[in-house]
Amino acid sequence: MRIHTAAAVFLSLAAGGSAQLATFEPSFPSPWAAGGPGWDEAYAKAKEFVSQLTLLEKVNLTTGTGNQADLCTGNTGSVPRLGFRHLCLQDGPVGVRYSKAIPFISSYVLRLRGEKRRRDLLCKGFLLIGICVRIADLNSVFPAGISAAATWSRSLLRRRGEAIGQEFGGKGKLKENPLRTPDIHLGPVVGPLGRDPAGGRNFEAFGPDPYLSGVAVAETVIGAQSAGVVASVKHYIVNEQEHFRGSISSNLDDKTMHEVYLWPFADAVRAGVGSVMCSYNKINNTYGCENSYVLNKLLKNELGFQGFVVSDWGAQHSNLASANAGLDMTMPGDGDYGGEYGSYWGGQLTESMLSQAVAQWRLDDMVIRIMAAFYKVGRDTKQVDINYSSWTLETEGYRYWAAKMGNTTVNQHVDVQADHGALIREMGAKATVLFKNVGKALPLVKPESIAVIGEDAQDNPDGPNGCVDRICNNGTLAMGWGSATAEYPYLIAPATALEKQAAADGTAFTNVKGNFDLDAARAAASEASVAIVFANANSGEGYTTLDGNFGDRNNLTLWKGGDELIQAVAEVNPNTVVVIHSVGPVLIDHIKTNPNVTAILWAGLPGQESGNSLVDVLYGVVNPQGRTPFTWGKEAKDWGVSILFNSTEPTPQQDFAEGAFIDYRYFDREDIEPSFEFGFGLSYTNFTYANLVATLQENATYTPATGETPAAQMYGRLDMDPNNALPPEGFEKIPKFIYPYVNDAAYPPPIDIDPPTHNRSAQPILPAGGPSGGNPDLYKIWFVVTADITNSGEVAGTEIPQLYISHGGPTEPKVVLRGFDEISLEPGEMKTVAFNVTYRDLSNWDVAAQDWRLTEYPKTVYVGASSRDLRLQQELTLPG
Repeated sequence: MRIHTAAAVFLSLAAGGSAQLATFEPSFPSPWAAGGPGWDEAYAKAKEFVSQLTLLEKVNLTTGTGNQADLCTGNTGSVPRLGFRHLCLQDGPVGVRYSKAIPFISSYVLRLRGEKRRRDLLCKGFLLIGICVRIADLNSVFPAGISAAATWSRSLLRRRGEAIGQEFGGKGKLKENPLRTPDIHLGPVVGPLGRDPAGGRNFEAFGPDPYLSGVAVAETVIGAQSAGVVASVKHYIVNEQEHFRGSISSNLDDKTMHEVYLWPFADAVRAGVGSVMCSYNKINNTYGCENSYVLNKLLKNELGFQGFVVSDWGAQHSNLASANAGLDMTMPGDGDYGGEYGSYWGGQLTESMLSQAVAQWRLDDMVIRIMAAFYKVGRDTKQVDINYSSWTLETEGYRYWAAKMGNTTVNQHVDVQADHGALIREMGAKATVLFKNVGKALPLVKPESIAVIGEDAQDNPDGPNGCVDRICNNGTLAMGWGSATAEYPYLIAPATALEKQAAADGTAFTNVKGNFDLDAARAAASEASVAIVFANANSGEGYTTLDGNFGDRNNLTLWKGGDELIQAVAEVNPNTVVVIHSVGPVLIDHIKTNPNVTAILWAGLPGQESGNSLVDVLYGVVNPQGRTPFTWGKEAKDWGVSILFNSTEPTPQQDFAEGAFIDYRYFDREDIEPSFEFGFGLSYTNFTYANLVATLQENATYTPATGETPAAQMYGRLDMDPNNALPPEGFEKIPKFIYPYVNDAAYPPPIDIDPPTHNRSAQPILPAGGPSGGNPDLYKIWFVVTADITNSGEVAGTEIPQLYISHGGPTEPKVVLRGFDEISLEPGEMKTVAFNVTYRDLSNWDVAAQDWRLTEYPKTVYVGASSRDLRLQQELTLPG
């Protein structure tokens, strides 16, 4: 009990010491899940299963077994008595991480990436003479979240999620076993949202607009879980920079929390997501994984989340505080390194149960939530033995990598790619944003000669996986760096695809592979009909530094002399096309205004089919439909926020003083002219808008939720004899493996119990509360808004009409996105687009009422082509 008493004192001191800092009111008890729409069948199965478990078995399912302790990125304990293997958690958002690259020496010379395939070599993709260099273990690399969002396509977002889920769900695919091994896919990402454009991990998510991110995360979750894996949406919440991510406190008010950062998580919960990952940072001076306000009140109570909360790797900082604040699973399990167990849970949680410092219903709720998510996606019919290792590329190796024990077959090299390359190519093309196109410079039609210039167009000389976790910027950029990476099966560089197209067209082709020989760049560009110059900007996770950037970008300029390279090329060629691969916005107004730059494209982070996707757009096979999911400013100060790069405080304080005014909302409020506004993107055709109609729907009402929850339930009777929580006699522990056993059966009397954390009586339902997403009336349709969209150009194309709403208040943003669609039109064709506007779309968060309310100010709806190209508008007449 020494551990428990110390934790209680620490919490008391922390509460006293942070009185002058930003705080949220604690919220106890931790809400217990009860099922609901889409969950009831899973909960029935979970209750039956959990009722059979012993205390040790329950603890085993909540606790990771340790870093690199078993085959997956994260591994829980198992229940051998019931034949239940451990749960396998695996990164990442763009594909299966740690599906290790395979080196292979071949006597064959195989041509470009995938044109010829030798499955018997287990060697697909990037090949040199006689050598196959580091290729993926037969999985795909999809466009990053920020590129996926740039498609503004619900169908593509759904298909991407489904394909990623299939690869996770199929990585165990053998002839006799058509399913995959990871149970929990660690993605998608809506935290960071993208408050600051320099944020290192912004590229993993879907951009700084809550509505667009909410749609994207919901479609991704639905797609992934339809393939039979649990999605774990992350990082919850306001984890907006990499510097000091493990200690910084992100401080914000309740209104900003609801209207900006919580919004997309609510959409994920409404979509039925099985897991939410809590973040490293503090929120108003309490760590995310022990923050009862954000976990208990917001997520589990108000949003009615029925799945489980898992910690980010190493983000748990306590035993009791995290258990009672709503954490359900700790990963990777290691922690409290000075303690008796090397974990905050495992044996320490068992001690807490035996001393009754944690209530049985709380432990039962943890396990019920975990198993309900498991059953919800059908893992009970799809779980198979794990057939790959995250820690070695060899076929044979240690199962228990940290302990260097259990030598066996760990990698079976299963191909799960199916036809996903075609989807990746399509998505990469449709995510490409055309910013400038003077004199119909694009699409290209068999130009006489082209010069491809810049390192970003080239192959990485060390191979596409030549840098661990992509921590380099060599060759073309198609994903950022960090844990949100995967091994490429191949990577089509733009120069490769352009050379192939040039050969087919009889176009003379020149390729300048570097950025710094400006004389060579000028010489090549001056002789070409069109010069295509490439540049990029990278970022990633803050566990390492690249080119002086510790995850977050130090500035918003192009990397490796990209600006100078573009300037040199444009000086000598009046038909210069600029292609940018980047993790977010860069400062390009000087490029936009250069008269010799005839076209600018942002190709984002397109994944393995990068070059093919780009060629499809450059040559008009795909008419660009990409729209920028963030604003491009002219100066770094235009966004009104900045990364906190320096602090000497143990808990650096980052105040979100801008409130809801991030990205285009800030630009609008301050009347700042951007280079390119949120939602902007050109097409090879033109579209006209007409006939806006807003129709009020019947039963347009909202009723705050009332009533009470049922009381907390307990499942099965636990053996509370400490002697039975000791390891079995003769049991040999695997070194560095976390177990649920206690070290000593002798305990002092239990410490005083804090009544709120143990209160299992019925609890009041919050006004905005309800199952899976909050009060169902929030999603009731109040208006249907229609508009006619016509293709007034000469070629077929896809328009992305966008709906914005003004809430009318003097302290509210001028407009906020509340709808979009994807409309494909032949020349001269007209279609009517319809948007459903919900009560949630029209309302604002009322801090006093703790509910969504319509304000007294007039509401106006706009439909247009971007946040600043609002072509149609109408004031809405609200009922009553």
